[in-house]
This record gives sequence, C-alpha cells and structure tokens, in this order.
Amino acid sequence: MKLTVKKKIWLGTLFMFLLILITGGVSIYYTAKLKNDARNVLQDNYESLSYCQNMQQQLNNFDNDYTTSVKIFETNLQKQESNVTEPGEKKATTDLRMFFNRFKSSDTSKQNLKQIREQLYNIVSLNMISIKRKNTAAQQSATDALAIIIALGGFIFLIAFTFIINFPSVVTKSIIQLTDAIKEIAGKNYKYRIHINNKDEFGTLANAFNNMAERLENFESSNLNKLMFEKSRAEAVINSLKDASIGLDKKNVILFANEQALQLLNMRNDDMIGKKAEAIAERNDLFKFLLENNSTTPFKIVMLNRENYFTKETIEINQNDTQSKVIIIKNITSFKELDVAKTNFIATVSHELKTPLAASDFSLKLLEDQRTGTLSGEQKELIYNLKQDNQRMLKILSELLNMSQLEAGKIQLTVTQVNPKVIIENAIKAVETSARQKNVSIQNHAAENLSTINADEDKTIWVLNNFLTNAIKYSSENNSVEVSALQKENNIFFSVKDNGKGIAQEHLPKLFDRYFKVPGTNEKGTGLGLAISKEFIEAQGGKLLVESELNKGSVFSFMLPL
Repeated sequence: MKLTVKKKIWLGTLFMFLLILITGGVSIYYTAKLKNDARNVLQDNYESLSYCQNMQQQLNNFDNDYTTSVKIFETNLQKQESNVTEPGEKKATTDLRMFFNRFKSSDTSKQNLKQIREQLYNIVSLNMISIKRKNTAAQQSATDALAIIIALGGFIFLIAFTFIINFPSVVTKSIIQLTDAIKEIAGKNYKYRIHINNKDEFGTLANAFNNMAERLENFESSNLNKLMFEKSRAEAVINSLKDASIGLDKKNVILFANEQALQLLNMRNDDMIGKKAEAIAERNDLFKFLLENNSTTPFKIVMLNRENYFTKETIEINQNDTQSKVIIIKNITSFKELDVAKTNFIATVSHELKTPLAASDFSLKLLEDQRTGTLSGEQKELIYNLKQDNQRMLKILSELLNMSQLEAGKIQLTVTQVNPKVIIENAIKAVETSARQKNVSIQNHAAENLSTINADEDKTIWVLNNFLTNAIKYSSENNSVEVSALQKENNIFFSVKDNGKGIAQEHLPKLFDRYFKVPGTNEKGTGLGLAISKEFIEAQGGKLLVESELNKGSVFSFMLPL
C-alpha cells in the first residue's frame, strides 16, 4: 500500500487520538463509579441517619411540647419508611412504627419509650455498618482505579514518547535533504542530485528537483558562450560612451567603469570592478568627491597642465525593487572656453559702445540748450525720445558690463562701515523721479538704532535701487511701496514691498537666473538686474529672499551680516 505524507500524518494523528481516547475513557469510567458510590452513601445511609437523629431529638422533647414533637417525629418516620435500603432496616422501621403508634394511643410507659429508642438505635447501627462497608469498597475501587490509570498512563507515555521521537523524522529527513540540495543549486552546483526512494510526495518532489537541476545544468552549458558574448558587447557599448561613466549597485559595489572614467580617476579596471565604493574613495580623492558631492556646479580638474571643467550627473535606476545608479562625468571644457570668450566679447563690445553712447548723450544735452538754437515741439519730443532710448542703452550696457565682471570673477568690493538708513535714503532719492511720474508714494519704515554694517555701499544701494525700480514699475498708479530695515540677531534685513499683481509660485525659483523674465509681463528689460543683485549680495556674505502671491503683491528682501 502506497502511504503518502498526508496519510502518514493522518494515521499518526489518529493513533495519538486513540491513545488519548482510551486514557480519557478509563479515567471517566472510574471517576463516574466513585461518584456513584459516594451518591449511594449520601442517599441511602446519610439521610436515614439524619431522620433518626431528628426523631431522637423529638423523643426527648415530648414532655415540653407534645403536639409539635409528635408531628415532627411522624414526618421523619414517614421519610425513613420511604428510604429503607439496608437488610434488617425494614423490620426495625416497622417495629418503630408499631411502638410509635402505641405511644400516640396514650401508651407513654417507659417500656414503650425504651422500645422506640432501641429501634432507632437499630436503624442507626444498620446504616453506620453500611457506610463503613461502602467506604471500604469505595477505597478499594479508588486504589484499583489509580493502579489501572497509572499502568495505562505509563504504557501510553512510552508509546507516545516513541512516536514523538520517531515520527517527525519521517518528514524532516526528506526536508533536510531537499534543503541541502537547494543550497547546492543556489551555489550554482547544478550537478548535485538527491536520492529519495520514498513513494510519497517527497519522492515525487525529489524527482522533479533532479529534473530541474539537469535542465539548469544544460541551460548553463548552452548559454555560457552567449552570456559571455553579451557581456563583451555591453562592455564595448559602455567604453564607447563619450562621457566618463561609473555604475554602482544598491550595495555601492562598482559594476562597471568605462575607459574615460578609468583615465580620469587614474585607475585600472581590475582595481575598481567588484569593489566597494567606500574602499575606492579612501584611496582616490576624486572618486570620494564624486560620491559625496551632490551639486551640479561645474568643477575643475587639472590634467596635463591644462584646466579642464566637468559636471557630474547621477542617474537613479529602479528595477524589480532594486536601486542602482550611474555616475556620468561630462567634460564641458569646450563650453567653458566658449563662455569665457562670450563674456570677454560682451565686455569688449559693451565697453566700446558705452563711449559713443555717452558722447551722444552729451550731444543731446547740448541740443536742449537754448544757446544752440530754439527747437520746435516736435524736435523736443524727438530729442526726449532719443535721450530715453540712449539712457536705456546705457543701462543695458552697464548691466552687461557688471555681469561680465561677475562671470569673470573680477567683482571688486569696497567694504566700509555703512549706516543702513543711509543706504535706504540714497536708494529712495535715486527713484523719486520715476515714483513721482507714476504717483507712487515710497514709505520708509526703517527701524531705529540700527547697527552699522560692513558692506559695499554703492553696490548695496544699487541692489536696493533695483528692487525699488521693479516695485514702482509693477505697481499701479496712486499706490505705495514700503521700504524697511530690521535688525535680527547678527543680520540686517532690507526689504521692499509692493502691492502689484504678484508673481506665480512656479516662477519664484527662477527669478534670480540670468535673462529670466516672468512670462506675461510687457515691461522692457534685460532680465539681468536680479541676477546681478544676487551676485552683489552673496559676494558680501548675504542672501536674497522673495515672497510673492498672485494679486497680493511681492516682497523682495536681502540680509547682510553685521
């Protein structure tokens, strides 16, 4: 008969259940027997003793309360007549009835009372003897039951202990063999086989496992060359990448590094592949910088006595709950050189253009002088427009020159002790005319007793002036602009608040970028003012801030340390 694992477990469980059932049945049988013996003693004898005791008490009480005593005696005698269980007890009870009837018939002689007492004594003696006999029998039954239960329990314990020791091995032995086999397969030992001759589920599982191992062995043999080819092709693709690339898995183990990356790091392929990134970083400062620096700001590396500029980009790759990353180092030296050339070109052109524009501005002023001749209304309007365009061109060129200086790293600060109130007052004076033309009032809310700061007065005034100019430009007529200065801890905060149309939240992060203009604005400008302001303030160790909401105005502010 073929026994499956399921049937073995079922038979083992059934066997244990039968043992428990036998033990429980024997225990229940003897417990019930002892209970029945105790109940018989209580019902047959103890109640008779109680009745006789009550009648004895009333017999002694006849002289005090004859009627009540006779009634109680009669009640207990009737109960005793209904509870005759022992041999000889019926005759004694009948004689007691006879003598008691005589007593009720006025035979109160001592002889009759003596007979009543004797019959009560006989009934008590018979029940006492019966109680003793039944107690002896119950003790013997309890002794026999205890011996049988101990013997049966010991026998069942030996069987159950043997079953517990041997039965689990029926299941665990095969499981252990399968576990060892799985570990071998996990270690790529596809030649490993297991031999289980059982005709049950484990035997079937062993055969299936051996078939799987055989197929894996064949698969590995047939696909090894293909995998090696794919690996070589992947390495060729990686090495063909123009930018230096380094791949790391989720445990920071280096998966690959192309030739450009190896050349940049001055390392060999065998020294990197398969190694922990932390271990490589301890020996290579550039690789440590690439791991720790998350900024996209270009960095400089000197190679062959030449400055080269690079940017780092990290690409996260999520696949099947695993996360890897590729570090790409792009060489932007050529772009940096073009940017420097562009900066120099802008600076040169701006400087060259500024001279003739200044001369033309001077010529326009001479034309306005009455000594050169009287101008008609149309001529005055033309000259006014020319002056406005000339001033606008001069402003654009000034901003371009400032930006070219900033890009070239040639910004020069003239730091002195400055009173914040002086900066605000000078900035307000510079925009009074444009504010008056638009009927915009400027309110000065500078706090009292402000500490002096170490700053470049001209550049700081230029920044505050730029904020005020923008605030006036984007404010409606008959409105107001608030300028304030507040000291907090070791910083002075300057701010300009307007009540204009505000700026959408998505545009705020780009406000200080070069050439950026808020979409939808029709105002003319280069988009350089805020970028230059940012450079001026940060060069002095400060920081620019902006808060704005559509239709609720804007607050531009900057802080400078004391």
